[in-house]
Amino acid sequence: MSDKLLSDEEALDILNRIDQLYPNAKGELNWDNHFHLLCAVLMSAQTTDKMVNRVMPKFMQDFPTAESLANTSIERIEADIRQIGLYHSKAKHLKESAQILVEKYGGNIPKSKKELMELPGVGEKTANVVLAEGFGVPAIAVDTHVSRISKKFHIVNQKATPHEVEKRLESLLPEDRWIKTHHAMILFGRYTMPSRAKNDPYSYLPPKK
Repeated sequence: MSDKLLSDEEALDILNRIDQLYPNAKGELNWDNHFHLLCAVLMSAQTTDKMVNRVMPKFMQDFPTAESLANTSIERIEADIRQIGLYHSKAKHLKESAQILVEKYGGNIPKSKKELMELPGVGEKTANVVLAEGFGVPAIAVDTHVSRISKKFHIVNQKATPHEVEKRLESLLPEDRWIKTHHAMILFGRYTMPSRAKNDPYSYLPPKK
């Protein structure tokens, strides 16, 4: 497979074929409101969705609102999320974010990407997931799967940053496909062509229509 970047037409063909595999693609995190969505996505950094989903039921029960999380101790938060990676720093970010949400937004989740990214521990990917999943705002969240697949198929160059991957995919797809296609890419990377896959990447795709 050549190192040359794909043309827009070739890259879009790859994305279309990935969409074919997962026509009903959607996020796999468990949440019941915008606040818990933000918490779940913040926890999911460098941790699997499956692991986050294990701790979410008790977390949602113990901390039903931003106020309840803001007013609890770091130790109590850590006790609930101890099973996930980096739980010390995540507990700190969760509490600090909840405090800001209470003080600045009345406990609600802002709908602005800039405001979301001002919360502790919330980067561009987390903000995009919250906007897309919580509010239906067209966004592409570039996680390790989306980045790896984009590079494996030479949709972007090998040194592209997550932001550059995001902008390239946005330029290829109409806005109404951003949410669904990025979920399809995540599922493709998680279940069809995992990072340990050794075959030609094209062998994991359905044939061209």
